[in-house]
Amino acid sequence: MSDALIHRYGGLAVPRYTSYPTAAEFTPAVGSSNHEAWLRRLDLRDSVSVYLHVPYCRQLCHYCGCHTKVARRDEVIQAYRERLEDEIWLVARHLQGPFKIARLHWGGGTPSILGADGLASVMEVLDRHGSFDDGFEHAIELDPRFVDETLTRGLVSIGVNRVSLGVQDLDSDVQVAIGRVQPLEVVAKAADMLRAAGIKSLNVDLMYGLPRQSIASVEATCTQVLALQPDRIACYGYAHMPRRKAHQRLIDESTLPASDARFLQARKVAEVFEQNGYVAIGLDHFARSDDPLAVASHAGKLHRNFQGYTDDGRPTLLAFGASAISQLPDGYVQNAADIGTYMRTIGEGKLASARGYRLKPDDRVRASIIEALMCNFRIDLSLLGENATYADELALLRPLIADGLVTLSDGTLSVTEEGRPFVRVAAAVFDQFRADDVARFSPAI
Repeated sequence: MSDALIHRYGGLAVPRYTSYPTAAEFTPAVGSSNHEAWLRRLDLRDSVSVYLHVPYCRQLCHYCGCHTKVARRDEVIQAYRERLEDEIWLVARHLQGPFKIARLHWGGGTPSILGADGLASVMEVLDRHGSFDDGFEHAIELDPRFVDETLTRGLVSIGVNRVSLGVQDLDSDVQVAIGRVQPLEVVAKAADMLRAAGIKSLNVDLMYGLPRQSIASVEATCTQVLALQPDRIACYGYAHMPRRKAHQRLIDESTLPASDARFLQARKVAEVFEQNGYVAIGLDHFARSDDPLAVASHAGKLHRNFQGYTDDGRPTLLAFGASAISQLPDGYVQNAADIGTYMRTIGEGKLASARGYRLKPDDRVRASIIEALMCNFRIDLSLLGENATYADELALLRPLIADGLVTLSDGTLSVTEEGRPFVRVAAAVFDQFRADDVARFSPAI
């Protein structure tokens, strides 16, 4: 890969496309009344996915781009948990009956901050208003620094069968720079406790593009992670947006790698994991060849939602908690991101829907194109119908074609091996809201 191509495309600000349209296009014109109507129209014969957002951590890492804040008092956490349970009841009240859950994912923040008893309490409320499919996937994101035997026993008791450990990087200098010191021993101990308790499916989350990272340190981290024998690894590029996330100003920008260094770090990550038997999944995931994610990718059934790459193709995601985004057949709805507003609104017996987006037919087609590119690196545009010509978009692709990043043959658009790191740039061509805005989106690499 030439330096010229990396500089030309690597610094472009483009969405991660965990949805289309992205949350940047949500509007207050879609609110609680739409949310209520869309919930009433749900076909409950189909199972749904559920996301539970806990926006609290004991410590705030400098790099964090999530909707979260520090909570040190247990009563604050308990009050939030009670409102989360109230929201489940409110949503259930607008449905035409009990719902069936096929996937359940806890995110944050640090959802385990609720404690084993708090997590169990929320599960009881879900069970009261719905049911769980046999063999349903129950996943939770954990901070290894706060994993103990009481928590692991509690996770098993509520049926958690997949855990994602937030590792980011194992180099001590990098950890100091990002405000998250957790030696390998801490991570390994957490992994051992989880497996000993009976939770066998383990994911590890990493990042590249962090301050003080080098190709050598990234390689060392990946090698150490291999010893943990995770089923999946996700490695995201750090998005430095201090205008949106004030705590990111704690990071010394002079220590951040440039776009060419980020590219080489991402390539080293892929090299290490692929050489050790992991299958590359989409843009930034890796999995064992027998993992359901790898199987879905091989079969062309990979999907992308707010949790990243998934084998979950269900059209309905019911999301609970401050800032959580629900995906419904009619469109997207996001709860108020401000925790106080969320809790006050739910406490008044009203849905906390603050903004959203009503999907139009053209949005659905564009979403299918973008998801196909992000997941499979190709799309047969001729299958979209004779009226779907996208002449303007194809004209915008000419520079990428000339640079060997994409090809267009007999109506099939394919991202080349060399172009895969820039797939978000190709996908953005089909985004009618596209804008190279560094204040809203992260760089392509």
